[in-house]
Amino acid sequence: MTAPAAARAAWLGWLVQGLLVAAVLGGAAWTVDHALEVLRARGVRSGFDFLGQPAGFGIGEGWLDFDAGQPLWRAFLAGLVNTVRAAVPAALLAVLLGTLLGIGRLAPHVLVRGLCTAYVEAVRNVPLLVQMLMLYFALTQLLPESAEAIALAPGVWLGKDGLSMPWPVAGEGGWHLDWPERGPFNVSGGAALSPEYLAVVLALALYTAAFVAEIVRAGIGSVSAGQKLAAKAMGLSPWQQLRTVVLPQALRVIVPALTNQLLSLVKNSSLAVAVGYPELVSITNTSLNSTGRAFECIAILMVIYLLLSLLISAAMNRYNARVALRGWQ
Repeated sequence: MTAPAAARAAWLGWLVQGLLVAAVLGGAAWTVDHALEVLRARGVRSGFDFLGQPAGFGIGEGWLDFDAGQPLWRAFLAGLVNTVRAAVPAALLAVLLGTLLGIGRLAPHVLVRGLCTAYVEAVRNVPLLVQMLMLYFALTQLLPESAEAIALAPGVWLGKDGLSMPWPVAGEGGWHLDWPERGPFNVSGGAALSPEYLAVVLALALYTAAFVAEIVRAGIGSVSAGQKLAAKAMGLSPWQQLRTVVLPQALRVIVPALTNQLLSLVKNSSLAVAVGYPELVSITNTSLNSTGRAFECIAILMVIYLLLSLLISAAMNRYNARVALRGWQ
């Protein structure tokens, strides 16, 4: 194919994709407009004007300051921030733990291999909601009161009220660490992570890690024995073989499947409503009950999750293009 013909084909491809996107967006806009018209015809208040009204409820925790007098759109934003606040550390922990478990399942030591296998088989076969509820029960019922909080490390306290840790704060002399201190009634100072937040993050991380472990194990198994023998013949240590030869090639198999697990983790964070963590679904439920705008609230929830998933997919696909074999992108 000549260069002009190739250029025309490329432009035609972009045109077709643009028309397809426009058709999908137009169809979605028509569906929403038609649904709102049907609701109005039945005497049901509809529209997205309620987003500018005062929320009338508060949000217990989160990075974004929010009070009942602020508009509802800011409540949805606070819920989104809380969802990301839980999903990001859970994803990092899941990838780290899952990678270690996946490598452990291939270890030559029978005990290590057996323990990793037992973890994977036990955790992935128990529903995530059950694990989240059990972790929440353990954090709120089995841990000591704040006045008797457990010292995990200098300045790190764990009790029924959650986890307290040092946190940087701005003062007159610049930034310094605010260290929590255990008093006769509670732990004060530093940053505090609620038991609801801890239950959500730990449950998402531990559950997803079991699936990531299988992905890592399959990725390592996809590397040919010849590559491993060649690395061994070069005198590389087992760690060097894994880091410089095996894992870089295994990533070509790991990354696409890992993308699906990260997407599932973000969507599974919606189960946090069961333990009272104020994430996106919890805020949507409260907004729905206070305004009666069920269709609009659920539509906003769907769009936000869709945009989050597309953002994650785009980032992971970009990384996948970097590790893929040249010519296979």
